[in-house]
Amino acid sequence: MDRQTRHQLKQDEFKDSIVQIEEYFKKHYKEIINISIIVIVVVGLAGGLRYYTDRQEAAANADLGEALATFRAYVGQPTPGQNEPGGATYATAQEKYRKALQQFDDILNKYKMPPRPKAVAIALYQAGVCQALLGDQPGSIQTLKVASEDHDEEIAAMAKFALAGELAKSGKTPDASKLYQELADRPTLTVPKASALLALADAYRESQPAKAREIYERLGKEFASNSTVAQAVKQQISSLTP
Repeated sequence: MDRQTRHQLKQDEFKDSIVQIEEYFKKHYKEIINISIIVIVVVGLAGGLRYYTDRQEAAANADLGEALATFRAYVGQPTPGQNEPGGATYATAQEKYRKALQQFDDILNKYKMPPRPKAVAIALYQAGVCQALLGDQPGSIQTLKVASEDHDEEIAAMAKFALAGELAKSGKTPDASKLYQELADRPTLTVPKASALLALADAYRESQPAKAREIYERLGKEFASNSTVAQAVKQQISSLTP
């Protein structure tokens, strides 16, 4: 086959390909347009979702900041320098915690739709703490149980620690002890091992002082180089009932 013939064949093949592509486009025009639209929408949604998520996080953090300011607000008649300019003060702790609980609940209701900002998990934990401080132990235990299952281990650990404390106060020492031991076995930045073991020993102070002493002594040996922990252990042992 000569060069001219091969060249002609290539041209014919190229033309055939163009024709086939044109025919395919004509037959599948709607599908191609729809797919193109879907791709554009998906890419746009990804960017929009990121923008929406960032705005949600910022808004939730601002709301959480206000609620925490209420939670930490001064109770009583402040003297100069005791409270930040413009900061609210409350006549009683009960009034303050009721207001804070309302604000934390508002956050939980406001940011229900996923993706849920991290501030919501903290608000749930803080709501449980407020319930405990207001004397609603059953409500607090229920709220803290949910908060303790959060995927963020630092927030979950705080909630579990608070939950164990409420269980201990309600006389459920075995349940509280189990949680404290879990926290000691898997320490976090929010609940270090020493804090979990101190709380575990404290849970046994009244019912089993000998067991409490055993835990204190073990803790003292393990953290002998930590002066803060060592001092706390020494004070706790000295105040134990003989």
